[in-house]
Amino acid sequence: MINLAIALLAGAATLLALAGLLKVGLWASLLPALAVFAAVYYWRSRVTLAKVKVLMDGMQSDLQAGRIDKAIATLRSAFALSSQQFLLAGQLHAALGVLLYSKKDFDESLPHLQRAFFRDWQAQATLGALLFKRDDYDGMEKAFEKAVSAGKKEGLAWSSYAWCLDKAGRRAKAQQVLTRAIEANPADERLKSNLVALQNDKRMKMRAYEPTWFQFHLERLPPEMTGGRRVQWQRR
Repeated sequence: MINLAIALLAGAATLLALAGLLKVGLWASLLPALAVFAAVYYWRSRVTLAKVKVLMDGMQSDLQAGRIDKAIATLRSAFALSSQQFLLAGQLHAALGVLLYSKKDFDESLPHLQRAFFRDWQAQATLGALLFKRDDYDGMEKAFEKAVSAGKKEGLAWSSYAWCLDKAGRRAKAQQVLTRAIEANPADERLKSNLVALQNDKRMKMRAYEPTWFQFHLERLPPEMTGGRRVQWQRR
């Protein structure tokens, strides 16, 4: 927000200088003022995002090395920059919420997931999984609807949604969700397979989405996957 405010002030100052002091016409002053606003906002945003990138690269390195606690600490430090850039806070809450959830810090992850950027499908799907675990099925549906809206091409988002609906006793809705998913992804055989499974009163097969599926903590890890598990972080 600070970057936007600074850019607005710069644009307003330019407008006042041209129209008020130099007596340039208002409409003739508007275009230069807008140009100054855009240039200042672009410059300030680049500076802020460069700082964020350094922190996120460090977090990524920590995740790849299995240092999840250090990655979380690095991510928390990035919130000092959140007031500078529009929408940055929501993106940081999304990332932090997913990481905390991956550690099974469910209570701590909830407020971050609730404040996550609405276009972050993974964070919204994670929130849906958490609300499912808490038997808040209406809240779960709202979260998953955001997830599949943001990630229309993400089969895991659709299948996770349907899986939770099925386990919540809403199989008809689960089939409707998978039908919508196939309409959006007509070549996705995993979605088709899961829809057929539900239509035949069978269990959905979610291991096709491993290892990311297991980070929702909705099914137990199979024995061959226990030990040395790392978070699969997806850049956005």
